Amino acid sequence: MANTATVDELGHAPEVRGKNYLNQTAGVWSWLTTVDHKRIGIMYLVSVLVGFGLGGIFALLVRLELLTPKKTIMDATMYNQAFTLHGAAMVFLFIIPSIPASLGNFFLPLMIGAKDVAFPKLNLLSLYLFWIGAVFMLAAIVTGGVDTGWTFYVPYASGVSTTSVISATFGVFVMGFSSILTGLNFIVTLHKLRAPGMSWYRMPLFLWSLYATSIIQVLATPVLGITLLLLIFERAFHIGIFDPTLGGDPVLFQHFFWFYSHPAVYIMILPGMGVATEILTTHSKRRVFGYKAIAFSSVAIALVSFLVWGHHMFVSGQSELSSAIFSFLTFFVAIPSGVKMFNWLGTLWGGSIRFTVPMLYGIGFLFLFAIGGLTGLFLGTLSVDLHLHDTYFVVAHFHYVMMGSTAIAFFGGLHHWWPKMTGKMYDEKLARVGFALTFIGFNWTFFTQFILGTRGMPRRYYNYLDQFQPLHAFSTYGSWVLGTGFLITFICLARSLKNGAPAPANPWDSTTLEWQTQSPPITENFEKAPIVTLDAYERPAEETA
Repeated sequence: MANTATVDELGHAPEVRGKNYLNQTAGVWSWLTTVDHKRIGIMYLVSVLVGFGLGGIFALLVRLELLTPKKTIMDATMYNQAFTLHGAAMVFLFIIPSIPASLGNFFLPLMIGAKDVAFPKLNLLSLYLFWIGAVFMLAAIVTGGVDTGWTFYVPYASGVSTTSVISATFGVFVMGFSSILTGLNFIVTLHKLRAPGMSWYRMPLFLWSLYATSIIQVLATPVLGITLLLLIFERAFHIGIFDPTLGGDPVLFQHFFWFYSHPAVYIMILPGMGVATEILTTHSKRRVFGYKAIAFSSVAIALVSFLVWGHHMFVSGQSELSSAIFSFLTFFVAIPSGVKMFNWLGTLWGGSIRFTVPMLYGIGFLFLFAIGGLTGLFLGTLSVDLHLHDTYFVVAHFHYVMMGSTAIAFFGGLHHWWPKMTGKMYDEKLARVGFALTFIGFNWTFFTQFILGTRGMPRRYYNYLDQFQPLHAFSTYGSWVLGTGFLITFICLARSLKNGAPAPANPWDSTTLEWQTQSPPITENFEKAPIVTLDAYERPAEETA
């Protein structure tokens, strides 16, 4: 499939040339000093998978502790540290950078026909900043842990906790710069380096989602950075900013924190929506239904996301008028998300659906995002939120959006683009087993927690009443199935690197530009600059006739 003047159309057989970005140069130093966006994307990918593994181990430990109402494997202090490190690792080391930094870095230039991002050296710097921040977070684990929760709420984080709060928050502060530089790089690249003929409305919708995400990264992340820096100053020098015993205001911290952290939810989910769009249109062999509606809804979500932070603070004492306005805006942000959902279903309608592994993840994303999104409306309703606040219902909703939607989209994208990234095909049967166990285990674990929440089980508690034990135990058993699913998925992908069959240039018969070069691509991405003549999802006339 070609919608551009590509190397294939020019009569070459790129797959047999042998040279690609993986073997162009060899040695660890060549990787550590590379400015190739593909290699940087691969190093991000390995890094976020390590973060995912770390967060996953802590999650399994937390669920194992909650198997019984009293002590199972750890005391209360260790439990607090385990669930804090689970949240911090999953949010800051995995979910936020997962799709933009790994898949985005690798495919954004390829999808617009560019050789690299606009600022390659800045791209490498952002990777090193991410690593440095991660080292500070890991240092917190071995120097006393952190027990504040991933939200670092004050005054506990600023003056009460005796754990390594400064190391952890400084790590997040440094990683914030990495996020800003990546967003800035993507924005400039999309504005300046698109191939001839590729207008904004010919770009794949994954790029629109990355563009909207980048706007949030650049505008919202500095607020978190300043907030965490103030927290560090307060803790280190006892300057009263947030701590009421020092004359500070803890609610101010919540305003600052959620002004970033709610848009950050969309830093996590918007790229996942973009990945889902690519999967659904490619594996149904159908042009996207409502291209502009999906593109503009991404930008709308990014803009409205700056206005809804107060719905995390309905019970913080803010005025009734403020709560009513934030409740209205929370319902309002559901509209562009609903637009996307209807357009995804419209894309599938009448398509030639192929139940490939990426498509299974794509359909799984639709199912889980629908549950995560709809349960968010419950929490946006003032009267209902008062009852569900700080219960396991919130935990389940959060995981359906973050884990069930973003992570499932990430792994769907990984299976979709794996042949292009590695030049190897994976074992379809084993990958299907991995998906099935992941999907079943996820719903087993977290749908149970919706029921726990509606029955009044508070979140973050170490001990709980005996009446909740059967549901907690059921949820823990599900986490073991979920962990097994991810383990099989990792084994499947790792095995393919050694034993996988060579991947053709376009195994999924896709129309977007990254599939019009060899697998894996050469260092320069394309031998000759592509010229775009068709829309991203438009197939040549002879195929649609």
